[in-house]
Amino acid sequence: MNGANHSSGNIIRLLQSASANAALYESGHLQVVRLGNQLFEELSALLEACGELSLIVVENELIIDGRPQEYSLFINRFTALLKARGVEYLKFQKGITRQEVATLVEFLSGAAGESGEIASTGHLRFGYLKVAAGGPPSDSKGGERCAAEVLKELSLKELDRFTEIYRAVQRRQKLKVSGIADVVSGFVDLFRQEGAPLLILAALRDSDEYTFTHSANVCILNLAQAMALGIEGQQLKDIGVAAMLHDIGKLFVPEEIINKNGKLTDEEFDLIRQHPVRGARYLMDIPGVPRMAAICAYEHHAKFNLAGYPKLPPSWRLNLCSHLTMVSDFFDATRTRRSYREPLELDQITTMMLDMSGTELHPVLTRNFFQMLSDLKTPS
Repeated sequence: MNGANHSSGNIIRLLQSASANAALYESGHLQVVRLGNQLFEELSALLEACGELSLIVVENELIIDGRPQEYSLFINRFTALLKARGVEYLKFQKGITRQEVATLVEFLSGAAGESGEIASTGHLRFGYLKVAAGGPPSDSKGGERCAAEVLKELSLKELDRFTEIYRAVQRRQKLKVSGIADVVSGFVDLFRQEGAPLLILAALRDSDEYTFTHSANVCILNLAQAMALGIEGQQLKDIGVAAMLHDIGKLFVPEEIINKNGKLTDEEFDLIRQHPVRGARYLMDIPGVPRMAAICAYEHHAKFNLAGYPKLPPSWRLNLCSHLTMVSDFFDATRTRRSYREPLELDQITTMMLDMSGTELHPVLTRNFFQMLSDLKTPS
């Protein structure tokens, strides 16, 4: 993994340097040709080993193959370069040609002028994150399907398996990660069969199913958000597994507190606030659990501005998966009937989440979430 990170860093440096030189000199200049050849050779070697390389810009953050990058001057400059050229999603695939690399360098250099455009090719893909420019969608009910349809397609085995996994955790036994991964794979396969990442949200039928239903919904919403960002493969599945396990720390909180009617006492709320730490500690001790799952369990109540819990230092950088989960978690929790309150209407939830955008929730991901709901509407 470190080798791949190092190689992708070299690719970014070379791409930035080649583009800068192409902006200064003619295309046939020795320096431009040398950097272009070096970029092509290193990129080809990386793709030969990894198959593909994806770069995504979310606000001012660069995500490489699903992993947010630590801040650095060259990463910041490269992110600004992509944004200046209107590129928010860039994927390189094995088999890329010298001409495709040269065309990309010319485009990023601005040599084509302000009106310059570039189209995706066989091994080079461009995309744009769709962010709602106006208000929220007026209605997204057409994009939902009832729980019965979904659970029938995935079969009741997933529900039984998930329930047994969680009961084992409550008995302080080891988590069976393979079972969780199978549930996530079922959702991913269903999305692919439908031809698009539909929002297939389950409705709560029985209070005993709340843990499964909520976890499954957060998983579905996380997968849909991640797919909209162009995240695929193992990173996509890890995001799904993290969503299924984000609340596992609540299994260490007494059930009478979790399901209590009415307001919690300060002592009871303190126990609730401990569940991210307890969940993360538990997951860190389980072989095979993605590191992302432990991080997400720890961070999913931290809030975008770090004003949540557990208390984190001001310099803390939240994981992308944690940001996705905060959005999915809040949306599903507010639309679900619980013992202590009725579900909220979509317009209420939308208003609340947009008000929270930039403080409690990631602003770009929140707007993108509601745009995704709108885009995925299907006729009634």
